[in-house]
Amino acid sequence: MKNKLFYKDEKENICKSYQDLIDNLNEQSIYSKYCRKESYYEIFEQLILSLILDEEIVLLDADLSEDEVKVLIGDDWKETEYATITHLPKGQITFNILRESLSRKNSKWKVTLFTSGTTGLPKKVSHSLISISRFVKLSPRHKDDIWGFAYNPTHIAGLQVFFQALLNFNSIIRLFGMQREEILRLIAENKITNISATPTFYRLLLPSNQKLESVRRVTSGGEKFDSRTMDSLQKMFVNAQFTNIYASTEAGSLFATREGDTFILKEDLRGLIKIEGNELFLHRTLMGDSEKIKFENDWYPTGDLITIISQTPFTFKFVSRKNEMINVGGYKVNPIEVEEVIRSYPTIEDAFVFAKKNRILGNLICAEIICRTEGITEKDIRKYLSGKLQEFKIPRIITFVKQLNVTRTGKTSRNRK
Repeated sequence: MKNKLFYKDEKENICKSYQDLIDNLNEQSIYSKYCRKESYYEIFEQLILSLILDEEIVLLDADLSEDEVKVLIGDDWKETEYATITHLPKGQITFNILRESLSRKNSKWKVTLFTSGTTGLPKKVSHSLISISRFVKLSPRHKDDIWGFAYNPTHIAGLQVFFQALLNFNSIIRLFGMQREEILRLIAENKITNISATPTFYRLLLPSNQKLESVRRVTSGGEKFDSRTMDSLQKMFVNAQFTNIYASTEAGSLFATREGDTFILKEDLRGLIKIEGNELFLHRTLMGDSEKIKFENDWYPTGDLITIISQTPFTFKFVSRKNEMINVGGYKVNPIEVEEVIRSYPTIEDAFVFAKKNRILGNLICAEIICRTEGITEKDIRKYLSGKLQEFKIPRIITFVKQLNVTRTGKTSRNRK
């Protein structure tokens, strides 16, 4: 399975080497600025071709509607939708050209993508080769890594995994968007060594008595990584090292920790972050390029609330998104806290907590719950929560569902009517 780009779903089954990809580009080196494709393999091809040509590429989700695309990229969409440019003669693309493009100094290349739209209209953000690969690890010890690709490739986390694999010419196995049993089978059969995904993705794999010994590194990002999920994953990925990452489309990856949800600020980031009113602010120099990013005197308010554990070294935990806190009769409720307590109930697989407008209290706490066994009632859950949460935090409306809504990036969707 060495040095393969692998893609599999109901429509396609592609297993090709990087040399196969280069050969294919030599046959048809057609570049289009706007990339809206369903095939991950074709997205990878266009990304590599744009790098070789040193041209901008704009990544669009294949399931975006025409109206959404017009809103996101403007009126030139129809004029450029089918525009293609062929810059290189047949046979001119080689491994050396690809390597040179990946190490090119003063590159004009940039990738433009969009935030996930978890809580609103996506923002257009552009990254350079330097900013998108800021935390890529290049080393001979990574040459045999096999990556489980568990993100959408048109979003920041997927791109960062892609570049980690590409710069080391690693194999890539698609896991995103597949069912649990298929994911577990692909990990075992392909001896995947590295997986990076959201906690929502990892919870999809649980519970499992299967031990997947080939996996050496498990990385989580995009949401808070709760301790129960991590404990369960450690029993599955028995040889894995666990890393929790803080990243955003606007800034890329910034913080990483092997201590659960506790982060320690690196020395090279001192002076580039600040905390005001428990909110994390990032300096302009850490950010991608976007007209939609609003700065306050060169500082970007992330909307992420944190708790400071210590000042030396500067240690902190993420608490919640500022705009996700729920006001219930004057009390503030952190939905992530309530979700974690609900998930601690032995037979509950996952939970999502959100607000519903109420004339008297302002909001009611609601919960959607996935339960592994039948017979569990709302009364059972409320009784369990009453010993662990204050009364105003306990959901007033509980709905049992088979699955939770997720965004295009694989995170639990915070949008509810």
